Amino acid sequence: MNTPETMRAVALRAHGGLDKLKLEDWPTPEPADGQALVEIRACGLNYMDVFVLQGMPDLPTKMPRIPGGDIAGIVRAVGESVPDSWVGKHVVLFPRFPGGGVLGEHGNGGLCEFIAVDQRQLIEMPEGVSFEDAAALPIAYGTSHRMLFTRGRLAAGEKVLILGASGGVGVSCVQFAKLTGCEVFACTSSEEKGRQLRELGADHVIDYVAHPEFSREVWKATGKTGVDVAINFTGGDTWVQTQRSMAVGGRILTCGSTAGHMCEIDVRFLWHRETEIIGSRAYVPEDIVACLDFVASGRVAPVIDARLPLDRAAEGVGLLRDRKVFGKVIIVP
Repeated sequence: MNTPETMRAVALRAHGGLDKLKLEDWPTPEPADGQALVEIRACGLNYMDVFVLQGMPDLPTKMPRIPGGDIAGIVRAVGESVPDSWVGKHVVLFPRFPGGGVLGEHGNGGLCEFIAVDQRQLIEMPEGVSFEDAAALPIAYGTSHRMLFTRGRLAAGEKVLILGASGGVGVSCVQFAKLTGCEVFACTSSEEKGRQLRELGADHVIDYVAHPEFSREVWKATGKTGVDVAINFTGGDTWVQTQRSMAVGGRILTCGSTAGHMCEIDVRFLWHRETEIIGSRAYVPEDIVACLDFVASGRVAPVIDARLPLDRAAEGVGLLRDRKVFGKVIIVP
């Protein structure tokens, strides 16, 4: 394939609102030694893209920056030392750079038509998995897979509470928990999202807007025994309520803090209910391969809320920012 000299890209040149995401013409990258050039067919958005847009004190962003961390596409060319056999393969990209950092955050991401990446980031897609489904997986589903199974030791029959259950990570946690044979208690912010969570398999839905002290609803629904596992990647002011929801010997799993990093903890609940708090950093390539296998075998269907063209990428980031998403937002260049 003869690649064009220029490509379309949605880029940031300064932090701010959605108007800072501009559609521009960029030079098409060329693969250096050890790299592959991937034609992007789908890019999944994550809340990380909202952080990159708005800027955070502990997250310096070198400008200009092309956001987007979940990328699926076709290898179109390879640099020196990369086997020619990669050309033409359908791939999903491991979002972390070999030297550290994440696509779309510490280096340019997938809101564009082509990207040159280290060959070590290439993961071949199984047959039968679409580009859009593959682009839904790495950050959200990969993070959930590692948090629930590698770190969290999730087992059939356990009661599982999921906060923020309607976002990308939350929805994937609901799917994995039901696949494992767990009883799922899902927290969300609206009646419509609650309906969608029930359709996805959630056994109990709690509207935390209507019930800010959601632990009371959890306690009631569990027959005053609490849950075995709670998944809390929201942070903020939700931790004490989460602690109050726990059964004796339960485990609180966390992989993030979208509502705030500093959280109040009631130490009494740690010792009285012998609660474990287990952190999960992110994902490894094996998690993404496992997620691809789940999709290829038909056991998991990624939940995609919106599919938008590249020139509407800012709208997609806005949906995440305003928490109007159930599942994933996919941008199709």
